[in-house]
Amino acid sequence: MILLFDIGNTHTHLGLANDRRVAKVSQIPTSAWADGTAARLVAKFAGRAKVRAAALCSVVPNATPRALDFIRSAWRLDCFVLGPDTLRSVGIDYPRPHTIGPDRLANAVAARHRFGAPAVVVDFGTAVTFDVIDRRGNYIGGIIAPGLAAMTDYLHEKTALLPRIRIREPRSVIGRNTEQAMLAGAVHGYRGLVRELIERLKRELKAPRLPVVATGGYARLIATSLPEITAVVPDLTLEGLRLARQAHATGEQT
Repeated sequence: MILLFDIGNTHTHLGLANDRRVAKVSQIPTSAWADGTAARLVAKFAGRAKVRAAALCSVVPNATPRALDFIRSAWRLDCFVLGPDTLRSVGIDYPRPHTIGPDRLANAVAARHRFGAPAVVVDFGTAVTFDVIDRRGNYIGGIIAPGLAAMTDYLHEKTALLPRIRIREPRSVIGRNTEQAMLAGAVHGYRGLVRELIERLKRELKAPRLPVVATGGYARLIATSLPEITAVVPDLTLEGLRLARQAHATGEQT
């Protein structure tokens, strides 16, 4: 099996994959790499699986060496680390490739493999990111906006009377109390933001039937009633990481 690590700001997503697909997924707090509990949690996730390879993408520099040290000590493996220098299956047309989040490269790999090019990935994480693959199959950039929870948490933290809310589908666009009003603004307003950005991307790419795949924590919620999103793939980043490692191992070129 191949052990996959997608280290994000809030969670580290774990995957166990074979040569065809990601077979098992889970997540642990990314803070576990700092407090020393990650090794136990990852070992529990892996269980008795025969781990023969590992792959990692990370946007948390402090966690990366801890994860790599753990992989070496637990399985005596050299881990594949996704970045511009190790990417094989997608081209990069971007001024400073090393500033691209490796998770965004993984998304691009999976989207191109599954949906072709051009394509767009919308990843609903701590931030919402749009990753764009052009007609040539190159990663050319994207968009970064505040994540849905970050927006509502900010309102709670910066105002005296607005509560922290649990994100879910609002009953109406007209809130009959403070929580309902915040939900309407967050969910319906966020759909409006995503819709407008997708429309602008379609025009700029000259692709009226642009495939748009959503992933991340709030992907299913926001994709509801948003036909501009053509697919929801929860494990897209892990699948892209699996494919990127496979391409690197076999010497595949773009």
